[in-house]
Amino acid sequence: MENLLGLLRIHVEKGVNLAIRDVVSSDPYVVIKMGKQKLKTRVVKKNLNPEWNDDLTLSISDPHTPIHLQVYDKDTFSMDDKMGDADFSIVPFTEAVKMRLAGLPNNTIVTKVLPSRQNCLAEESHIVWKDGKVVQNMVLRLKNVESGEVELQLNWIDIPGSRHL
Repeated sequence: MENLLGLLRIHVEKGVNLAIRDVVSSDPYVVIKMGKQKLKTRVVKKNLNPEWNDDLTLSISDPHTPIHLQVYDKDTFSMDDKMGDADFSIVPFTEAVKMRLAGLPNNTIVTKVLPSRQNCLAEESHIVWKDGKVVQNMVLRLKNVESGEVELQLNWIDIPGSRHL
């Protein structure tokens, strides 16, 4: 607890154009891993464009630890099928949180993260000041699969008594 910097709330919004793993559709869910932490969304039945709208919360002690996202197809009688994965870093996001931006106008773009081979972003991601907090919307292009993207929103939660970023 003494090494905890804060909490990262990941709002898993939706999947777009996910791969087919069953006969005509899939039953996708998302698993997010960071270090020893592992969280997952609910399963959305028979949908290649699922809307999860699930909030997953990770405790952050080292913002340099990469976050790994995996999408699976839920199977009843066999192992769940992989539907792609993506990695992303929260370093640019935590750098924006460190700035303590109180007083900025709503929807001010603090910084932009450009897509690269290292971050799996499908498009430019803006880190913005919105409703009194730092927010990052991102679209991740899944690797190791024929198609698919996952849309996320990152939010930072300060914890009283934690060490500061």
